[in-house]
Amino acid sequence: MNLRPALLLLATVIFPAFRLPAVERTQEKSAVIIAVGASGEEAYAGDFAKWAAQWQKAGAAGTARVQTIGGGAEEKDALTRLRAAVAEEAKEGASPLWLVLLGHGTFDGRDGKFNLRGDDLTASEIAAWLKPCARPVVVVCGFSASGAFLKPLSAPGRVIVSATKSGAENNFARFGGYFAEAVADPAADLDHDGQTSVLEAWLSAGQRTAEFYKTEGRIATEHSLLEDNGDGLGTPPEWYAGLRVVKKPKDGKAPDGLRASQLALVPSAAERGLSPELRAQRDALETELAKLREAKAALSEKEYFMQLEALLLRIARLYPKR
Repeated sequence: MNLRPALLLLATVIFPAFRLPAVERTQEKSAVIIAVGASGEEAYAGDFAKWAAQWQKAGAAGTARVQTIGGGAEEKDALTRLRAAVAEEAKEGASPLWLVLLGHGTFDGRDGKFNLRGDDLTASEIAAWLKPCARPVVVVCGFSASGAFLKPLSAPGRVIVSATKSGAENNFARFGGYFAEAVADPAADLDHDGQTSVLEAWLSAGQRTAEFYKTEGRIATEHSLLEDNGDGLGTPPEWYAGLRVVKKPKDGKAPDGLRASQLALVPSAAERGLSPELRAQRDALETELAKLREAKAALSEKEYFMQLEALLLRIARLYPKR
């Protein structure tokens, strides 16, 4: 799904002045809010604390502003703190807001719930909190029954990752741990562009989750989904071979993954060198490029390559010249 490495290589050929930026630019920081849910059993407390620590480390590596809520046993009203933390975040801007929910969840047939110490957080509540946000938002629902959060939280340009495909998958979800490991892991960087995107981390975590159940000889009780095209349906990892989509929705809509491929918690040197404004322009052009590829069959070869070259040139010109 991520075409960027190939595009950069082509751009150096068709636009010789193209060079990767050598100096990191000053830009607003991403924000990472980590919510650690009630552990229930003591055995899970250690897992959730470990996952949160991995996110904290990744956030620091990405020079993000990181805060953790609900990690202390003495904290009795995590919901109030979480609500305030989200409310204090800027609603506009180019830097992403990451909301990471680690723990257990339930579904009562009407609304999904993320179990916190004190009152629980519902899917409808968090949807209301995020409604005013026009900035990029990534929500990682690393808990059981989190598939029930997918549709309520879906919005254009927003990336949602759930550990399960529905609210009915309510056993302990291991996916959250695998995603925490993958989000800053260079080994998960499938296209070798120097950063691990949300898409790549999700694919890695999904594969490791499936491998766990296969190796243990258990029936899988969690099936992750990725939602980033605003339709609220989500796409499973099995629709991908590497970063290439091998299965598409029956309605002909584009599968999820493009927006997720454009966001990384720990950006590469090239990514850091772009201002937020230039990055937004680049992302918009990559979206146009993806649409062009989808329309290739309806275009003549000449027309397709003319449009392709024009887009590549526009992308190349966003980067500094030597």
